[in-house]
Amino acid sequence: MIEEISIDTKIKLNNSVEMPIFGLGTYQTRSGKETQAAVLYALEAGYRLIDTAKIYGNEKDVGEVVRKSGIPREEVFITTKLWNSDHGYEAAIAACEKSLKSLGLSYIDLYLIHWPVEGLRNETWRAMETLQKEGKCRAIGVSNYMIWHLEELLRSSSTVPAVNQVEFSPYLYQKDLLEFCRSHNIQLEAYSPLTKGQKLSDPKLVAIASRYSKSPAQMLIRWVLQHGVIVIPKSSKKERIFENADVFDFTISPEDKSVLDSFNENLRTSWDPSTAS
Repeated sequence: MIEEISIDTKIKLNNSVEMPIFGLGTYQTRSGKETQAAVLYALEAGYRLIDTAKIYGNEKDVGEVVRKSGIPREEVFITTKLWNSDHGYEAAIAACEKSLKSLGLSYIDLYLIHWPVEGLRNETWRAMETLQKEGKCRAIGVSNYMIWHLEELLRSSSTVPAVNQVEFSPYLYQKDLLEFCRSHNIQLEAYSPLTKGQKLSDPKLVAIASRYSKSPAQMLIRWVLQHGVIVIPKSSKKERIFENADVFDFTISPEDKSVLDSFNENLRTSWDPSTAS
C-alpha cells in the first residue's frame, strides 16, 4: 500500500500521534550491554522507534541509551507493554508507573496490552484509557489481538486501539486481520517479520531477493512496509541492524509482491493468540 517511504516516514495514528513506520524490536535481547549496544546502533542507523516490554527485562537499558543519546526525547518513539500478570485496573496503572520508572522517562509514546488475558482485558483497557488521559502515554493499543478480541473491545469501549502489534510476514499473512484493522482505523504493526530466521533460506524467497540485489531479510521487511504495516525487525548485531534499515531504496513490483503474498502457510514463530479465548 505504501511505497514512497523513507526511514523517517511516520504514520498518523487514530488519535493524530505520529509513529515511525520502521523501528527496532528488542525481544530476547539480553539486558545490559547487549540491549544498550543494539539501541545505540539503531539510533546511529536512523531508527527512531524502539520497542520494548516489561517482560523483556530491558526497559532500563532502552531508557538509559535514549536519555544519553543526545537525540531530543520527542524524536524517539518508545513503545512498551503491560504484561499478563499486571492485568486489572489498579494493577495496570501501577505497572505503567513501574515501566516509566524503569525507562527513566516521563511518558511512553505507545503503551500496549501485551496479550488478551481472558476475563480482565476490558478492565485493563479502562486503565489504559486513564493512563492516556493523564498523559502517561501518548497512544494506547494492544498486541496479539485477533479479530474477535478487537470486536469485544470495540463493543465495550469507545476508545479504538491506536495499534495492534502482531506477528506478520509473508509466511503468516494475516490478511483478514489487516483488513479488519484498516477498516476500524487501527494501525497494524509487525513483530518477527524475519520469521526468527526460519525462512531466510527458502529458495523461493532467495530467488526473488536476488533479482533486487537484496537479502532475504530485506525483502521480508520491505514486503511488510508495502502493506502499510509498521515493522520492528529485531537484531543485536550492528551489521544486521544497519542492513535491516537499508530497505528504502527499492520497491517490490506488484507481481513479486503478489508472489510473496502467496507464501502464507500460517507459520507462527512465537505464541498463538488464536487460542486465547
